[in-house]
Amino acid sequence: MKTVVQTTATIQVPGVPYKNRNNNRIHYNTKYMRRLILTLIILAFAGLRYAGAQEVGIKTNLISDAALSPNLGVEIGLAPKWSLDLSGQLNLWSLRGHKWRHWLAQPEARYWFCHRFQGHFLGLHALGGEYNVGNIPHGFNFLGTDFGKLKDRRYEGWAVGAGIAYGYAWAVHRHWNIEAEIGIGWAYTRFDSYPCAECGTKLSSGRHHNYYGPTKAAVNIVYLF
Repeated sequence: MKTVVQTTATIQVPGVPYKNRNNNRIHYNTKYMRRLILTLIILAFAGLRYAGAQEVGIKTNLISDAALSPNLGVEIGLAPKWSLDLSGQLNLWSLRGHKWRHWLAQPEARYWFCHRFQGHFLGLHALGGEYNVGNIPHGFNFLGTDFGKLKDRRYEGWAVGAGIAYGYAWAVHRHWNIEAEIGIGWAYTRFDSYPCAECGTKLSSGRHHNYYGPTKAAVNIVYLF
């Protein structure tokens, strides 16, 4: 068994043999990111083809950017007070000796109180993704979810869920918006657990957990076509 330095945290996207983590997981994660970016770009240009002025927006979440999680979002106007938002993110990076890996997709239907892309809105979103996380020293207990367990265990699995959100969009230019949003909801996750961040021997398999709490937080920079 390998010796693990306890100040190093590792999260790896599932599907890559751990012994080949230095090369294969980067290729695996990059493949998912390329597919996600390509899908969002296709949706954006498809919307542009059939939409008029300010019917489509492309955005990035500054909160995810600050956490070194590359992300991209596309929002398409469906009706004067309705729009469809699709965002995704993928974490690939290391920071101060800590590593984490995950991907997340989050579609959302939005109702705007005044007009789409302006002012107050309510959102109904779904979410889905995969993760591999362990050996994170800072944990806490929140609404029945004990994040402190991440210190001594590694968890690999997937999650799906749904939630509601409230947000507001400020128009700062004809083609530029700043948008803030916060959401709460539920997520169901199923996972395998391991004794440490680098260990391959399973402690348990197919366990599940229901999470209740924040499911979305965003400060977006939006470009409107």
